[in-house]
Amino acid sequence: MEAIIPYLNFNGDASDALDFYCKALDGEIVFKQTFGESPVKSSESQKNKIMHASFKSGDLNFLVSDGIEGQTVSKGTNLSLSLNFENVNELNKAFANLADGGKVTMELQDTFWGARFGMLTDKFGFNWMFNHDYKK
Repeated sequence: MEAIIPYLNFNGDASDALDFYCKALDGEIVFKQTFGESPVKSSESQKNKIMHASFKSGDLNFLVSDGIEGQTVSKGTNLSLSLNFENVNELNKAFANLADGGKVTMELQDTFWGARFGMLTDKFGFNWMFNHDYKK
């Protein structure tokens, strides 16, 4: 398992936040994809919102999203901890362990971006994301 990466969720202003963080922390946007650029079905109002972006400044890394349409985030629920795994077996084990007593919000599944991915909220209320990038 690699380091925990914070995943910041916004209510439609992720792009403004990224611009702010780039200036404030002398960083850069490493990757950015809107809902409209992805194969995920989205409304016209969601198409220009950020589905997923990654930020880097030195050793600092975090991920950003405007989240799923209709799902409002608030202080306390706007942060997830993202775990990246080098193999699927480790991912499956950690997912099952952290799901115990919690709530799975997205079952582990293969994704259009070439990864195995899932999400859950553990029994203490913390949001977790699990990712394994398949070799290309």
